[in-house]
Amino acid sequence: MAIAIVDYGMGNLHSVSKAVERLGYETFISSDEGEILAADGVILPGVGAFGDAMEHLRQSSLDVTVQKVAAGKQPLLGICLGMQLLFSSSEEHGTHEGLGILPGSVVRFTGGDYKVPHMGWNKLQYREENSPLFTGLVEGYVYFVHSYHVLPEVKTDVLATTDYGNDVTAIVGRDSVFGMQFHPEKSGELGMNLLRNFLKLTGKPSKEVRF
Repeated sequence: MAIAIVDYGMGNLHSVSKAVERLGYETFISSDEGEILAADGVILPGVGAFGDAMEHLRQSSLDVTVQKVAAGKQPLLGICLGMQLLFSSSEEHGTHEGLGILPGSVVRFTGGDYKVPHMGWNKLQYREENSPLFTGLVEGYVYFVHSYHVLPEVKTDVLATTDYGNDVTAIVGRDSVFGMQFHPEKSGELGMNLLRNFLKLTGKPSKEVRF
């Protein structure tokens, strides 16, 4: 099989798909549980509101599918809202229950002199340098667009942060589950190489592509 991109009606599906293909991996967009569970790796994208996204996932039973992926050995990557959905809850437009794969909450930026949404290029700071996502990579800038950020309950789940008034969780990971708050496919060379390192966790070969 290939890399499954979960289609639940909300997300930058095609830009993520094109980025994966550019890195030399086959990919497909699907809402079918059997196809997703048979894939070599799974990406959960997301653009929009947390509550709406969870409603879409539940209506199609894809919430259970993603939880099954997380409980197995397939590498799973949540991107932007997709990363937030991995956590327990969100306060975006009310209180909403998330997928509960990682413990923690999603909260709005408050206070400070910074603008909301957080939009633009910010530098990553690696917290767990031994993570396979960072192999061969130095800290650099990636592109963020978000008004809410994640507060993980387990500090070791935080692989990288960025400075936006305070330390903001940028990358999370535990076992085979990962999340990136920014858009790797829109983050130049570093973003694409982070995505490549995730795809390498599938153990599948790719065409050699460098940026």
